[in-house]
Amino acid sequence: MHLGMKTPFPVPGMAETDEDPMNTKESFSNSICKQQTQMAEREFSAFISAVNELFGPEQAQLSAVDWLDELELMDSQTGSTNRHWRAVTIAASTRLAGRLNAGLHDRSFAEDVV
Repeated sequence: MHLGMKTPFPVPGMAETDEDPMNTKESFSNSICKQQTQMAEREFSAFISAVNELFGPEQAQLSAVDWLDELELMDSQTGSTNRHWRAVTIAASTRLAGRLNAGLHDRSFAEDVV
């Protein structure tokens, strides 16, 4: 049997088609990629919007960089094929909390000195 040709005999549950079965797999893969991209965009956007609303545009900009850095770190881990967008957000939130705590510590130290 050649790819792209109709099957010489009917297969139950499989429609006759001239479509290459590899294109179906490619289409499915593209669909998964598109879905993952949309999920990532929603997660990123929700996180940055919340940071902007709660802590202002400067922290939102820094947090956007943190989120992308954390995504890159997770992508670089060997065997990491499944995307856990919430884990990226949690890691970026940890960086934000550390930055905010350091800022509070610096201010209280400055107040004690003065």
